[in-house]
Amino acid sequence: MTKKLVVIGAGMASGRMLEHLIAGDPQAYDITLFNAEPRGNYNRLMLSPVLSGEKTYEDIVTHDDDWYAENNVTTRFGEKVVAVDRDRKVVIGEKGEVAYDKLVFATGSNPFMIPLPGHDLPGVIAYRDLEDTQSMIDLGARPGARAVVIGGGLLGLEAAAGMAARGVDVTVVHIMGHLMERQLDESAGFLLRRSLMDKGIKVLCSANSKEIVAGDDGRVRALMLDDGTELPCDLLVMAVGIRPSTALAQEAGLAVGKGVHVDDQMVTSDADILALGECVEHDGALFGLVAPLYDQAKVLAHTLLGVEDRFVNKEVSTKLKVTGCDLFSAGDFADAANREDIVFRDPARGVYKRLVLEGNRIVGAVMYGDTGDGAWFYSHIKDATDVSEMRDTLIFGPAYQGGASADPLAAVAALPDDAEICGCNGVCKGTIVDAIQGGAGDLPSLKATTKASNSCGTCTGLVEQLLELTLGDDYAAPAAQPICACCDLTHEDVRRLIKSKELKSQPAVWQELGWKTPNGCHTCRPAVNFYLLADWPLEYQDDPQSRFVNERKHANIQKDGTFSVMPRMWGGITTPDELRAIADAADKYAVPTVKVTGGQRIDLLGVKGEDLPNIWKDLNEAGMVSGHAYSKGLRTVKTCVGSDHCRFGTQDSTGLGIKLEKILWGSWTPHKVKLGVSGCPRNCAEATCKDVGIVCVDSGYQIGVGGAAGMDVKETERLGDAATEQEAIDLTVAFIQLYRENAKYLDRPYKWLAKVGLDWVQERVVDDLDSRAALVERFEISQSVYRKDPWAQHVETERNRYAPLADLTLEAAE
Repeated sequence: MTKKLVVIGAGMASGRMLEHLIAGDPQAYDITLFNAEPRGNYNRLMLSPVLSGEKTYEDIVTHDDDWYAENNVTTRFGEKVVAVDRDRKVVIGEKGEVAYDKLVFATGSNPFMIPLPGHDLPGVIAYRDLEDTQSMIDLGARPGARAVVIGGGLLGLEAAAGMAARGVDVTVVHIMGHLMERQLDESAGFLLRRSLMDKGIKVLCSANSKEIVAGDDGRVRALMLDDGTELPCDLLVMAVGIRPSTALAQEAGLAVGKGVHVDDQMVTSDADILALGECVEHDGALFGLVAPLYDQAKVLAHTLLGVEDRFVNKEVSTKLKVTGCDLFSAGDFADAANREDIVFRDPARGVYKRLVLEGNRIVGAVMYGDTGDGAWFYSHIKDATDVSEMRDTLIFGPAYQGGASADPLAAVAALPDDAEICGCNGVCKGTIVDAIQGGAGDLPSLKATTKASNSCGTCTGLVEQLLELTLGDDYAAPAAQPICACCDLTHEDVRRLIKSKELKSQPAVWQELGWKTPNGCHTCRPAVNFYLLADWPLEYQDDPQSRFVNERKHANIQKDGTFSVMPRMWGGITTPDELRAIADAADKYAVPTVKVTGGQRIDLLGVKGEDLPNIWKDLNEAGMVSGHAYSKGLRTVKTCVGSDHCRFGTQDSTGLGIKLEKILWGSWTPHKVKLGVSGCPRNCAEATCKDVGIVCVDSGYQIGVGGAAGMDVKETERLGDAATEQEAIDLTVAFIQLYRENAKYLDRPYKWLAKVGLDWVQERVVDDLDSRAALVERFEISQSVYRKDPWAQHVETERNRYAPLADLTLEAAE
């Protein structure tokens, strides 16, 4: 007879346990799974990308409803377990009882809330689950919103970075002297703090919270520090640690200390009850990192199946990505009299590495910015390796040992089999190599069989190196992915064939390139539409139905179904008449929010869909045109006041910005494009992180390209210098046209540059004057067709629609 297994908690640890259990014997147990959250297993490590907007909840689901159904797991989600009756062997849920033969506690942990006065106010939350994440996302939708995060550990910093990415004014308050003090030393903590502050996040270290202050509405209004400083906030996030969730186990009479006591087989003080995850205590240790939790999951599944196994609490390293910064730490890096440090610093790249040695052995390592060799150093810490023979080159990693020059595969080859490669899913090198040797010969197969590289993607490079190392000559580098399921061609192939075969319509593309679907799909149609209009501007007519919804609507759709309307302000310059027109429109159409954007424009947020045509008409008649805030095209040209007003200004940055915006306005590009023109190297227009940024200097203009300030933060690379304003314009236009003609659809300029190389671009834009002139000419031809204001076109269409009716009325009157 099939035994009954009840599992309390549908988190990552129990989810991995169920995978092992079902893979071992799918008929061994009749499984019932409780979860207090109204959902099943999702990757909590990936809540940060959901918060920042990089991923959706659906992207991070590990087990969906179909998985539970296919594996005959009865789910009781959104139902709390109120008690466990060990005498009757039943679990008592809010909606009834379930009998068990074996029971698993996977209740996880609870966030610790500092018992400050006001800690229970509305608007004070932890950062633990999807609901907390959604609260922070909702805050980001409120213009001018402010948040305070208490806690400078990993969760606190991820919460801060995610909210900052959504436009929230964020302050981090940390009681210790530097951030992430458990994982980083003071120098690495300094670099992390500097990186966060560069992104606009305020960081207060050595700051002690005293009281959470309520506003007149009873919600949180501010955090008061013990020095009397008040930090205003609309939301306060506590991220100061976790505590094992043991109340249910304790009430059931299980042995509980700091966590639920378990032995090496993950069995509690009751032989029929097991436990794993953040709720357990094993040999006095608690657990918060994913690697040991997944080890526990495997052991517990083996125990349920009668397979001999035991959990060993191994020393673990910590490899993290915080707000785009790579961090690694392992061992003990505290100062001591008998220790020596080997330190490497590269300030230009933001790289810091520190090894702590006792005698000839590494006892600790801290790395910031470049963590590729972390697993190799960690293996030497675990094995207490004598490193005396390689001491002189030790800091440079395995590729430089034994007199060898840098070998990109040397580091991964030197890793032991138990080195963790994928931190999100707890997958070690040996598991990956075994899977490769077992037939998983490419990245998709490895993702499916081991889950390595299946979450955040940070380890993808290492996984691909293991493929190359293991397969040798049989290794085939990852092939470029097809544009979509409609065909087998890559974006690059489609672009090349559209040009070489002179394909000038969508039907021609579908027919000549062997599309599997009659008219493409929502993925390929926007890309093909762009490639056609970029390559054949005079022959091809843009297809609005092959554009994303925001471009079809000429406005950005908001979370509540309303729209954002943003008129263009050339170079950030406006007039009293334009401001009056915006104010009148806001009043007339009851616009709830009027916001000044980071791109030096005014955004009307919350416009109803039915009001779009009329608000466009009113603004257009006042001389204003669409700001294309929704388009894959030129968004803004941000400027400072330059030499006209500023005593530091070297050139007319505002004038140049306006000229560039009027030249580039209306152009369709593979992705959105943002420009900045700063009047001097003080860079008030933030030109050095734009797609194209121009910094004015005494001798002329420095043109940089390929910057980024979103999910990735990247400084521009110097394209070239210009002595005159016209030369600066020509270089910019030629670069944009080269990008239009060659980039993959939805690649920002910095991603395209990483593929083709800056040298290749400079040869065609800077060095070859004929090529530059030809690019400018082709751009002007395209603009002769597409530099049109969609608002004005709509107004003209409406006039033409009703003009015949007006004529008929006039004739009747006569």
